[in-house]
Amino acid sequence: MSLDRFPPLISAQLHYLLAHYPDIIKVEHTWSGSKYNSGIHDRFTLLIPYCLDYLKWDVLYNVDSPLAPPDVIFGPDDEDFHPLLGLDGVGDLVLEKSSLCDWNNQDPRRLLALIVELRKKYMAYQRNRVGAVDDDRLKFEISTFGSREVIFRTQFERMLNIPLSCNASYNISLKTPVTLLQGIEMHMSSGFEKPEEVKFAVPLLDMNINKMVLACPWRYPQKIYLQVVYPVTRKYGSAPSAPRLKLMSTPDLKELFSIEDVKLPPWVDGMCMAEYLPPLEELLQRQVVEAVTSIDARRCFIEALVPWFGRPLEADSVFCRKVSFLAASGVFTFLVHFFLGTQFPKQQPVLILQSTQHFNMHGTPVKSTPLSEYPWSPRWEASQMAERMYDFLADESHNFKKYCSEYHLQQ
Repeated sequence: MSLDRFPPLISAQLHYLLAHYPDIIKVEHTWSGSKYNSGIHDRFTLLIPYCLDYLKWDVLYNVDSPLAPPDVIFGPDDEDFHPLLGLDGVGDLVLEKSSLCDWNNQDPRRLLALIVELRKKYMAYQRNRVGAVDDDRLKFEISTFGSREVIFRTQFERMLNIPLSCNASYNISLKTPVTLLQGIEMHMSSGFEKPEEVKFAVPLLDMNINKMVLACPWRYPQKIYLQVVYPVTRKYGSAPSAPRLKLMSTPDLKELFSIEDVKLPPWVDGMCMAEYLPPLEELLQRQVVEAVTSIDARRCFIEALVPWFGRPLEADSVFCRKVSFLAASGVFTFLVHFFLGTQFPKQQPVLILQSTQHFNMHGTPVKSTPLSEYPWSPRWEASQMAERMYDFLADESHNFKKYCSEYHLQQ
């Protein structure tokens, strides 16, 4: 989305936010709030990641009052969220100091500091809501999260040089690279037409996946989460039903590892999250390591193809998920595209042939359907895999040439 219609100072703050926020934050749409300068935008909707979903907050600057800080409008379900109000020593509501108090419209970092501060307060707000629910099972589950929270809190404090015994709230310096506390996030949903339920986003695996991938291209840390949804029952039953579980991850992780291929362990009656998480993390750690190892297996396979097909025209040098060669059968030349899955060599490559001489009426090269029915064994050496692929394509090229010729006659 273009941000060209914003005034320079607002544009600088928004660009800085998008470039330095430690997760994928999005601008949904922009508009103008001025009666006299409708062509200049000063308002926008942010989609802020939270609890494996997005918070939709409207940020309202005023182009006619450039020195004033922006207003922030929260979602319709958060009418009780008042981040700037707190209680004094006698329990009276007071206005808390925030980054809005010393607003500097010429400092591009101010909007980032504000959003980080408000998100942190929103996280505390949701924790308080969940903690106030009269549900014994939820209270017990939350009490078991303590040890995991200490681990993540300790890591966070070490980065900011804050002692573990410090009870004061974190004040993130603008000179410090912003890193959000990646602890367990929670969200309570309720309403007239909605069942009351509590959703947890539990980060899994205390490992840096980015560092495991050579020449890693990822901008953001890759994470795996377990989404846990509990219905609010108000009473603790002898055999409460299992929560709804779903494995989720950051979007780019699918290049290395597909969480759709992970079969979640069964939830046994009477189990709690503290019992469920350790075996799940062991399973995931083993599969992530296998996925990283699979990169080397795919790389060896691609290298084994070179003596048979020549130098690749194009190849994925990081994850080794695809490679393309130029091939020929007599005077008929075509491209061979190899697509290698994350579970290679258990999962055999998919091939697509593409003619360099035949095109459809739209000028698009004629391609074959995906080919995956051919001799294959994951136990073969890479050299044998490559030789078998070459033999298969030597025969399949004749079928593809015939298909291209017939397709051309039908045009």
